[in-house]
Amino acid sequence: MGRAGAPARLTEVGKPADVAPALYRARMRHGLQICCGGPGVTAGLLVELGVAAERAGWDGVFFEDYLVYHRGQDPPTFDPWLLLATIAARTSRVRLGTTVTGLPRRRPAKLARELLTLDHLCAGRATVAVGVGDPGDPGWAAFGEATDLRTRAAMLDEGLDVLLGLLAGERMRHHGEHYRADGVALRPAAVQAHRVPVWVGGSTQAKAVLRRAARADGIVPYKLTDTAGWADFTPDEVHALAAALPASRADGAPFDVAIGGRRRRDDERAERAYLHQVAQAGATWWLEFVAAGEPDEMRAAVARGPLR
Repeated sequence: MGRAGAPARLTEVGKPADVAPALYRARMRHGLQICCGGPGVTAGLLVELGVAAERAGWDGVFFEDYLVYHRGQDPPTFDPWLLLATIAARTSRVRLGTTVTGLPRRRPAKLARELLTLDHLCAGRATVAVGVGDPGDPGWAAFGEATDLRTRAAMLDEGLDVLLGLLAGERMRHHGEHYRADGVALRPAAVQAHRVPVWVGGSTQAKAVLRRAARADGIVPYKLTDTAGWADFTPDEVHALAAALPASRADGAPFDVAIGGRRRRDDERAERAYLHQVAQAGATWWLEFVAAGEPDEMRAAVARGPLR
């Protein structure tokens, strides 16, 4: 639901909307999006980075979610939920989650159980972002998962319904093409009010990502279907995106618009100016990527803290 209880009106990103986004909804938070694998990466290093993020002033730690990392030959790859559970025990403030989990590869009920457990371990700091899955992820075809985009999109739509209901504590009755729930509720309920927040990730070129996100609690968008061709959102595009989505979540908190997902640019003055502009335009999160690399370089990327 949108403002004043009216259904949210979706507009195409880049075109003006009748209703402007709620500027200054909240202070824009700064999170780290950290690789979950790659040559030379260890589980211990990733946990170390997550713990160090809190000390350095970051507001969130979000891991990628792959079964087989997308770079390197048989690269080390680590489960994000086990990493986050370990980090939860050593932190007290940072939000913990993934960007982005390919929901068609994970049973919604099992993912909901993992999220509810994490939410209790971290005292209400869990979040998850879901999508159709990275087309470059080698783990889909290798393990016989659905690779057809239309099939994955249908599984995402249906799975999102189940996931949202279970995380909200509902007694789910669902008989669909891909998933089933016969009057099941997961207990204990989330620590957080209403449910563990669910974000939807995907390209804004695919208008379905806006439709899906409006049912959830936030969006993790990128501009291009070919993620090798990165392009930042302009402040005007962020403004249009925020206007196309609900002003608030079901629990009354601001609807999250999480922008970014790349490494920090060398020109920090220009970067800081850009972050200020997208915050004014309606972004609630900026996500900075920590790619697989030399451990000391990864540590330095975390230790320098966010640009505010």
